[in-house]
Amino acid sequence: MTSVSVSIRRLPHGGDLPLPAYETLHSAGMDLIAAVDAPVTMAPGARALVPTGIAIALPEGYEAQIRPRSGLALRHGIALPNSPGTIDADYRGEIGIIMINTGSEPFTVERGMRVAQMVVAPVTRVDWQEVDALPDTERGAGGFGSTGVKVER
Repeated sequence: MTSVSVSIRRLPHGGDLPLPAYETLHSAGMDLIAAVDAPVTMAPGARALVPTGIAIALPEGYEAQIRPRSGLALRHGIALPNSPGTIDADYRGEIGIIMINTGSEPFTVERGMRVAQMVVAPVTRVDWQEVDALPDTERGAGGFGSTGVKVER
């Protein structure tokens, strides 16, 4: 596994919270913690911007992907509507988590709650090569279910 050094700053309202950390040896993502001053209750269908109390400085050539937590999605219907969110290498503001309650019951975000996960990944830049035609493939332009719904045996 490769590691990269990333500068992180605790903001005043997140000073007592733990920094993002890998919870298991082979975790790809680090949990992000809610740095709310008071509980935030989201009614079904409601959205909220949840502060994390941290800002980071990624090195050039990297991004941080913000992803939902599967347990919150399964048990409560909590999703991140812009998932995965992207933190660019030149962004220096607080990381905020846009959450939506797709469940049928109100959901409360409390201080210290793990609300999302962050995966730091390298970025590949594209050098476009405009052409008049693309090479053929077996699939061609087929999409939107063109391979069928059921696996045939």
